[in-house]
Amino acid sequence: MSEEQFQKLLSFFKVLGNESRLKILGLLANQERSVGELAALLELREPTVSHHLSTMKELGLVNVRAEGNTRIYWLEVKFLESMSKDILSQAQLAELAPADNENRWERKVLNTFVENGRITQLPARRKKQLVIMNWVVEHFDYDVRYPEAELNERLKQLNPDFASLRRYLIDHKLMARENNIYWRIPPEEPA
Repeated sequence: MSEEQFQKLLSFFKVLGNESRLKILGLLANQERSVGELAALLELREPTVSHHLSTMKELGLVNVRAEGNTRIYWLEVKFLESMSKDILSQAQLAELAPADNENRWERKVLNTFVENGRITQLPARRKKQLVIMNWVVEHFDYDVRYPEAELNERLKQLNPDFASLRRYLIDHKLMARENNIYWRIPPEEPA
């Protein structure tokens, strides 16, 4: 998303972040209205409504025409369509949070629960558990079969609750087991 698009999106939400403006938008979505009509319907003073309309017009959300001494406002539907297509698309919104934010969050989880190469506490939330368990499974090689006793010893080096770690490795489908033998599952291989 370009800086110009970002600023337009930010302005859009700032303008619509006001209850009176949202109500004006709703009224104009139904039909064209004058400042006086809007003020009466919203029980606001005309200068207040004029200020809101000016802000919305500056953004391009509404337009105006003069009919004698009266100003008639209407919703600019094309503006909303353009916003929806060009800026509020899923792809554009996804650009607001760069992909490395997920990695940053994972690093934060690891920093919270891992200290000096050991897990200080097992997280209760499944999403955080998965981050920790992905870190744990990196201590094991693919194509190696680990007897349960050996697996337990290696897990004890990471946290005294090796039984929970072992169970979470299976639950999160990071390792498989058969007859007390465990092995790491490649990511593309179903459990």
